[in-house]
Parts: sequence; C-alpha cells; structure tokens
Amino acid sequence: MKYLIISGNPKKDGLCDSIMQEVIRGAKEGGAEVSVLSTQDIPRCHICGEGWGSCISSHICAFGNDGFTEAQKQVASADAYCIITPVYWGEVSESLKAFIDRLRRCEATKQWSREAGAVKSAFAGKQALLVASPGGSGNGALSCLQQMERFCQHTGAAIFDHIGINRWNHNYKAKAAYEAAKAMAAGRTVGTTV
Repeated sequence: MKYLIISGNPKKDGLCDSIMQEVIRGAKEGGAEVSVLSTQDIPRCHICGEGWGSCISSHICAFGNDGFTEAQKQVASADAYCIITPVYWGEVSESLKAFIDRLRRCEATKQWSREAGAVKSAFAGKQALLVASPGGSGNGALSCLQQMERFCQHTGAAIFDHIGINRWNHNYKAKAAYEAAKAMAAGRTVGTTV
C-alpha cells in the first residue's frame, strides 16, 4: 500500500510535526510505503478564464508546471492518505488551503460527468485520515476538520477518522493517530467494527 501524507505544516518541528511522525511510524508498522507531500512550495490557483480553465475540461491545471502536476500525480498514485495541518484562524494552513482548492478543481470535476465509465477522482473510494493540530488556545480544530471533511466529500474520499490534537491532549491523541495510520495501512476499512 502507498500511504501519502499531505502536509500543510510549514514548520520542521513542533506539535504538528510530532504527530506526523506518529502517523509515519504507524503506517510503516502497518506495512505501508509512506511518502510526504509538503504543500509549502506549490502556488495557489490562478483561476483561469472566467473562473474555470482546463481543470474543468481535462482535469489538469494549465499552470501545473509549477510543481502542481507532479503533486497531482503523487496523489493519484497513493492508496490512502493522511491530510495533516496546523490550525490557523480555525482553518487549515494557507499552503494546504491553496493546494486543496487547486486539487479540488481538478479532481472533484471528474465526478460531475454522468457518463458511464467516466473518470473518477484520484480520491474516489480511498481512505483519508484527517488531523488538525491547533496551537495557542487549542481552539479551531473542529472547524478545521470540517473544512478538510468538505474537501473529502467533494473529491470522493472515505474519511477513516478525524483527529483534533492540541498540547493538552497530545499524550493520548498521538497514540490515536499512530493506531489509525497503522490500522489503515494494515487494511482496515471505514465502518469495520473491532
């Protein structure tokens, strides 16, 4: 299994990074090949034409040579995902927001076709673990997780779990993130009762 972590974390240390390390450890121990896609250097959508460009027709970004096309291919080749971000203003990080907005334009539009055999989103039916880590007050995790949940709904991803983690619950939520990634990598599916 190819397990892709889509990270909106701009820092190389801190709470979000420590949780990502637990997710990596869990997925590897579950038997997955793990890779990390950092959204930091991928520019935002240019919103071509009158609001839609090639993303609606060919599902490819007209400006994809800025690193986006390679990131989209990396997403498509994965079998499962963890989307992880620090929480800023009750939302995902700015770099993750820019990336998922751009990715949604290309992937969600695939599902709009009602034709038999239409191309499906890279996320369609694949599982995603959603992790939000607010610092400071520890607030905003729920609204951030809802934002990621909407992305999954639009692209067809199956949400494995939502984990909101802050500095007060880190000791037991880190274990939950590890266990969730390990279970996903080992083949457990959404809705399976233990």
